[in-house]
Amino acid sequence: MPTRTARTAWNGTLEQGSGQVELTSSGVGTYTVSFPKRAADDADGTTSPEELIAAAHSSCFAMQLSALIAQAGGTPQSLEVKADVSLGPDSAAGGFKLTGIKLTVVGEVEGLDEAGFQKAAADAKAGCPVSKALTGVEITLDASLES
Repeated sequence: MPTRTARTAWNGTLEQGSGQVELTSSGVGTYTVSFPKRAADDADGTTSPEELIAAAHSSCFAMQLSALIAQAGGTPQSLEVKADVSLGPDSAAGGFKLTGIKLTVVGEVEGLDEAGFQKAAADAKAGCPVSKALTGVEITLDASLES
């Protein structure tokens, strides 16, 4: 399997500086990051490590879930996956840490009942490589089938 690369160029202090994150392997874009925008409610056109982790986690989970649904005999028609990644203070070590990740999935699946879908979703949460990498963060799951 290949290695993927991203690169960040940062200028200035944490509070007044900013940077550019480049998705190097794919070449699909370069995005602005800044700590004040990272800590604000309104991202105002900038991204953050948490948003990039949310993108990685939601896409990894969707891939893993689609594979597990198929293994269970179902056919995924559509999966809408959202990952909410929270940042907060780290009272034990100082600074900040990821305080939680909430995965939400709504699936349209043929050939799998609710119990089968719930099992596949739970197994995908535990088994996707990004979930495995983030074991130090509490990850919750809300999974539902469209009727």
